Amino acid sequence: MLDSFDFNFSGILWPIVVLSIGFILYQGLQKAFSLSEKKRSNLVLQKQITNILFILLLIIIFVIALPIKDSIKNQIISLIGIVLSASIALSSATFLGNIMAGIWLRSVRNFKTGDFIEVKDMFGRVSGRGLLHTELQSIDRDLITLPNLFLATNPVTVMHSDGTIISTQLSLGYDVDHTVIEPLLLNAAEDAELDKPFVYIDSLGDYSVVYKVHGLAKDLKTTLSSRSALNRCVLDALHKAGIEIVSPTFMNQRQVNEQTFIPKERNNQVRKHADKPEDVIFDKADKAGKLDEMKKQHQELIERMEQAKEAIKNADNAEIEEELKHSYEKLKAREEQMAEYLESKLEEISREGKDSSSE
Repeated sequence: MLDSFDFNFSGILWPIVVLSIGFILYQGLQKAFSLSEKKRSNLVLQKQITNILFILLLIIIFVIALPIKDSIKNQIISLIGIVLSASIALSSATFLGNIMAGIWLRSVRNFKTGDFIEVKDMFGRVSGRGLLHTELQSIDRDLITLPNLFLATNPVTVMHSDGTIISTQLSLGYDVDHTVIEPLLLNAAEDAELDKPFVYIDSLGDYSVVYKVHGLAKDLKTTLSSRSALNRCVLDALHKAGIEIVSPTFMNQRQVNEQTFIPKERNNQVRKHADKPEDVIFDKADKAGKLDEMKKQHQELIERMEQAKEAIKNADNAEIEEELKHSYEKLKAREEQMAEYLESKLEEISREGKDSSSE
């Protein structure tokens, strides 16, 4: 067994040199990522993947530098390859599976932070994305952590950026003609500030007709408010027209001397709240979405700084060069201020909704 090792100074030196250089390069890589995080967004995934590949490459180089026979080196490297392949195959449904799913989701780019998505019975707004999971803020303001593998293996509905269809349905008796109902429902959708409204006669039951009114809500941030507004406007439109929204079976069985069940119209209006429900429900997701937009602006600012540097180098005379330098200093001061703000906000959002005692 000892014959496999060459016990000489050079044989021991090379593995030590490999580890030392690897440690220095790793520290430099972490510093480079720390600086890049202030300039670019969504670097967590790239950082983790790069670290894994770097450590794996360092291990292979270290094995090659060991003072052992080539046949044993080949066996160790083959063993590393077998273990890595087996890990990927056996762990595809857990840890490594979530990593692969995270990479796939980033490459597809079907949704981003701040988007409204629905997967199975869960609906909410994306408030964070990581290598292993995606964070969703539900309509109850709670934070749901979804494994990336779950999102990759289930259909994900993403709200269209140009708007989504809002709808509500109700059933009315056959005694009211549909030519009366449909215009009222269309007017209700318009009163709810929905674009391009349309009405479906959804089904014909034994005792009632089911109507469904739709409209396009262009502002995705007020989706919940738009649904509530549509329901309210439908109630108002039908009640003002003298149409009851009650079950026909209930109408046939009641003994109330032909009393109609329509609320009396009141002069006082519903008090309008300063804050919309979405501002409270999706607060973290809204902040995360705005932060992503600000990161893009920060990146554009850095690109403008690079262009300013090139312009300074190619300046025709000293006066123009001085003017360009003055503009560059302004951009630099603004970039530093924005980078500091982004860093503080990123830390604030990452801690939001989490118990500080658990950190």
